[in-house]
Amino acid sequence: MSRTRYIAQAGVIAAVYAALTLLTMQFLQGLAWGPIQLRVSEAFTVVAMFTPAAVPGLTIGSILANAFNPGALWPFSGLDVVLGSLGTLLGAVWMRRFRTRVPLALAGPVVTNALIVPAYLPTLLSAFGADIADGFYTIPILGVHLSGSWVAMYLFGVVAVALGQAIVIYVLGWPLLAALKRSGLAGVIGTEG
Repeated sequence: MSRTRYIAQAGVIAAVYAALTLLTMQFLQGLAWGPIQLRVSEAFTVVAMFTPAAVPGLTIGSILANAFNPGALWPFSGLDVVLGSLGTLLGAVWMRRFRTRVPLALAGPVVTNALIVPAYLPTLLSAFGADIADGFYTIPILGVHLSGSWVAMYLFGVVAVALGQAIVIYVLGWPLLAALKRSGLAGVIGTEG
């Protein structure tokens, strides 16, 4: 692939991912950035299975979306810009590495985001106020309040983020992957396999 095509693909992928993420944040709000994250844009990460340009493209798109998040509270949202984008980078690298083994490849963004995002989410949420942070780590039906212990919040976050990511990646991303392959767009985006 020529350098020009690589840069162009990375730029388009960054723009699409950032736009989808910002739209998700705007319209799904709390479901796009809380412990259970249903970022529809995560389904688009499957493009990493077609082109190596998706790795920097998705990472830059994540940086842009997290930096321009309409609900961002600086400087705390800098954690999301750096660490959230690291999760996207590692997930895209994983997906690219295991692209021939689809179920394993799709696990990349699920695992990396589930391990990284909950580590800083309590700090980020506490910047919005104790009531908001406490609300995210309370399970009223079970009478559980986790907001006092970082370890408990982290473990809850790992499960919650993994659940949200898995729903988006496997329920939306896998069919998107199949549609791209069937439509022939996979060949336009990059090489299949």
